[in-house]
Amino acid sequence: MVKADKTICWANSNSYEESDIVIVGIPDQSHSHSIRKGTSLAPNAVRAASNKRDVYIENNIRSIAYTNSGKSSAKIFDYGNISRKEITKTFTKFAKDSKIPISIGGDHSLTTPLIKSFVEHKKPISLVYFDAHPDFLSSTRDFYGSVLYDILPYIDKKSSILVGIRSPEQEEVANIQTHGIKVISPQDIQYNGIKNTINEILKTIGTKTYLSFDMDCLDPAFAPGVSVPVPFGLSSAESLTMVNEIARHGIIGMDIMEICPPFDIQDFTSHLASRLIGEAVSSIKKYKKALKIK
Repeated sequence: MVKADKTICWANSNSYEESDIVIVGIPDQSHSHSIRKGTSLAPNAVRAASNKRDVYIENNIRSIAYTNSGKSSAKIFDYGNISRKEITKTFTKFAKDSKIPISIGGDHSLTTPLIKSFVEHKKPISLVYFDAHPDFLSSTRDFYGSVLYDILPYIDKKSSILVGIRSPEQEEVANIQTHGIKVISPQDIQYNGIKNTINEILKTIGTKTYLSFDMDCLDPAFAPGVSVPVPFGLSSAESLTMVNEIARHGIIGMDIMEICPPFDIQDFTSHLASRLIGEAVSSIKKYKKALKIK
């Protein structure tokens, strides 16, 4: 039998230098205030679920399950895990080498140094932030509930959008109104439909877009293993469709946060995260130099 490896199953390259997309785990939950603990276990849990659920072996031949977007044409390299303090150095390298990174956390506060590493010495970027919570607290800073406020200088507020929000605190509602960031709730999607929602997102975002995906944006029926589950969330199919279309539009990076394996059921949440990564890497718009025809 062929043994499942320790890299995510979507990785199809053993070379960082040749890769277009890099997968990197950041097993850190040091800035979480959640009662549920265990998000630091997520990167390896997602890799394990990918190899358990999306790899088929027949006659000793290992075959990867296709995504809804088909087989990726990009070169994908699993970079392994890094620590929180290595983020700036590592992601500066990714930017220098023109890689598109997809990060697996960890608690959502990790998005703050990730965004900062993208934007340093550059113009603010568009942000699509999938979450049940706005993470827009300002009275407490530098934790998983203040991400949006902490990164305000680094994003273009007019071309950024929050998706899946349904559990804001009063202070967060005030900050959303003050800074004028667009919000799409699960109820909005039900009223307006997924196609109109996607059109609204694509109309809002710019050409340099970062996608941050907290797994608690999903309803707990689909993703029970998260730090702070909230009812009335997005369905897995809605999330799939939106992630695919945003990736096709073009992203400079993506993260998936707040998977909490100790509270998962039969790896449902870790597997769903793996599938979302597979869909993203199969959909990401690739920028290649035009071929020279002799």
